[in-house]
Amino acid sequence: LIPSKPYLKAFYWLKNGETLNLNNPKTFNEKLNWLKLYNRNPKYSIMADKYLVKEYVKGIIGENFVVPCYGAWERFEDIDFDRLPEQFVLKANHDSSGATICLDKKDFNYSEKSILFKKLLKRNYFYNLKEWPYKNIKRRILAEEFLSDGTGTELRDYKFYCFNGKPEYMYCTNKGVHIRENFYDMNFEPVNISHGYDRIETPIKKASGFEIMKELAAKLSKDIPFVRVDFFQIGEKVYFGEFTFYDWGGMKPFTNKDWEYKLGDLITLPSK
Repeated sequence: LIPSKPYLKAFYWLKNGETLNLNNPKTFNEKLNWLKLYNRNPKYSIMADKYLVKEYVKGIIGENFVVPCYGAWERFEDIDFDRLPEQFVLKANHDSSGATICLDKKDFNYSEKSILFKKLLKRNYFYNLKEWPYKNIKRRILAEEFLSDGTGTELRDYKFYCFNGKPEYMYCTNKGVHIRENFYDMNFEPVNISHGYDRIETPIKKASGFEIMKELAAKLSKDIPFVRVDFFQIGEKVYFGEFTFYDWGGMKPFTNKDWEYKLGDLITLPSK
């Protein structure tokens, strides 16, 4: 019931102990929250929809970079699991988490997953941090091809910060209990941008598809003030992951305030 602007200002203060300036935003996170309020392009809802985005991305960079999809359903009980392969991934198209990996259908707990996805389908992700693109997404469950890089762990993704079609920085994270992250520039040289997490200890090698990712990120982010474009690589093949308009929900400032202003300067706000 609280209007978005005072809600965001209160949330930011409670989380960070800092004032969120939305009247004259300067920092990276101030501008991300300004964009939530005033930059509401209808195509952003398509880009945030994990199902519809596939056709959107195919139209820009081609289907070779899109993870194959087996189908989408409005209810868990409508999924015909007999038509799915032994291994697959289920996810809600409107959510930022909750993906379920099936490695063997005989070990898949259907009743447990039914409860999980019924809960996810009731959730409107917009209301948490007022991320407008999620508000009007038609909620569905989609099944994707299961991809593995052979490590037995989550795929490493490459998250590109893009400003009006220009990728400037990229970071990788591990998604375990203790989050770690490494930031790089577009020459894959480390930079000291940090959300406060330790760096990934194991050295990250420059992906063979890094230059391709840069090119694709530029095409996919054209004419958008800021969007994070994620990719991952299987063997020598690059795949699009997702778009994120408000990195960390616009609620996690960098530990080095200089970077808050430096990255903020890269965002050119459109007219209201």
